[in-house]
Formats: sequence, structure tokens, C-alpha cells
Amino acid sequence: MTPEAAQMKAHIVALLRKPGITIEEDSPLVSSGLIDSMALVDLLLTLEDITHLRIPAGKVQPKDMNTIALMFATAQRVGKPRK
Repeated sequence: MTPEAAQMKAHIVALLRKPGITIEEDSPLVSSGLIDSMALVDLLLTLEDITHLRIPAGKVQPKDMNTIALMFATAQRVGKPRK
């Protein structure tokens, strides 16, 4: 796991507030119901901060945010450098 993915994992664990939960890079978050649409907005903003990219929300679907690995792949696919 990259340091950026570990940072996202720590954020997700804190966001979920479920002690003892295990999240890995390929753990399903949206399809499992752990993450709802309100949390996705928070995660998208955090992903922008971690990657230093601007990620247009209109180009991101919930399936693109289903795992930490997909989040970073999506950021690389649709993200633009911040000005």
C-alpha cells in the first residue's frame, strides 16, 4: 500500500467510526454499503487533497469510488493538476 493509499485508508476508518473495522485497498466500500453518497463527497475532497489533483465530480460515479485502489485510478484518469 502506498503512503497515499494508507492516508486514504486512515481517513476512511475515521469517517466510518466503526471500531475494529478492517479496510484494505481492494475492500468494497460503496457496494457493501459502508460508504453512502454523503461520505463519497467527503472522500472525493480528501482524494483531491491527497493527490493534489482537481477531480470533476461530474466525471466520477459511485462505482469509481468503490475501493481505495479504484479511487486512485479514477483520480489518475480524470484528475487535472490544481492551479
